[in-house]
Amino acid sequence: MAQAIRIGLLNDMARAGPAPGDVDAALALAIDRLRAQGRLDRPVEFVRAYGLGLPGGSAAAVERAFAALDAADVLMVVGPAIGDNALVATPLAERCRLPTLNWAGADRARGDFMFHLQVGSHEDESLVIARHLAGLGCGRIAVAFDRSPIGRRHFEFLRDEAGLCGLRITAVAALSPLAEHADDEVAELVGAAPDGFVYLGLGLSAPAVARALATSGWDGPRIMNTAGIRGQDPAFARVIDGWRYIDMFADDNRELAALRAGEAGDPAYPLALAKGHDLGRLVAEALARAPSLTREGVRLGLEAIKWLPAAEGHEGTLLGFGIHDRGALHGRYLVLREWREGRSRQLPGAATACPPG
Repeated sequence: MAQAIRIGLLNDMARAGPAPGDVDAALALAIDRLRAQGRLDRPVEFVRAYGLGLPGGSAAAVERAFAALDAADVLMVVGPAIGDNALVATPLAERCRLPTLNWAGADRARGDFMFHLQVGSHEDESLVIARHLAGLGCGRIAVAFDRSPIGRRHFEFLRDEAGLCGLRITAVAALSPLAEHADDEVAELVGAAPDGFVYLGLGLSAPAVARALATSGWDGPRIMNTAGIRGQDPAFARVIDGWRYIDMFADDNRELAALRAGEAGDPAYPLALAKGHDLGRLVAEALARAPSLTREGVRLGLEAIKWLPAAEGHEGTLLGFGIHDRGALHGRYLVLREWREGRSRQLPGAATACPPG
């Protein structure tokens, strides 16, 4: 039997596995499908590396995990999943010339060898948020954001788009990404009399902000970035009940609907199924399309993926890469949703463009 193709899996959310963030099953499903079709003629072996990264861990842990995978002679790395750590891994992928596919929100985590399946976007999400609030008629917004690369990048793009949409940012508070209390900061934000409230960050500090806002009695529209995805945890969903947020799955996506109706089942939170499908398909297609089973060959295989229907995003969202194109999702891949009584519901006809003038 031919030697197995080795794929590295970098989990930056745990020190050891199995753990949240493991993507073995989704990748194996997509790879098995192509092997059954005769498009892959070798077995695939997963090599796992765990390194608890930022914000709770360290950049060094991610660096060690990446180095271990490089030393294990993998042809490709899948991960990290958190934007701060994807930024850490990007220069490593370039230096090692090791094709890497991160599934984070950091649009800057791209390069010749670093590819990106957007699970959110530090840049695009903030534009959608600003345009949505403007569409609701808000004129004055308050913003709480994580004091981290994720939070700062989100805020930078929100600030610029707010100006274009006629929104005035009346107050800003920067929080520790691990904050457990935000009463003083939220009181100051509410004191500025906003008519819209925004949270931007990884989400670990979001419950503190949401609890403080609820206690304050302020009752205007509130929205957060893809931190709201954490509402798949019922306890988190209860805390952010009534918050709007950016997600990656849509009720109108036929690719996702077919997955939910098929063998893969219907998980409690459909994003896991959508993201797993898209991530697995990118990895499997890269191997099948690689002109040679080398790191350079896999890089070219990734570039050769074009116009595949994505399970993430609205209907019509496409997967693919190209020369100098390292963002996998093309089209309306961000979806406005809201948590109500423990359920995520899509917002019908939610505005995503600034009002004329």
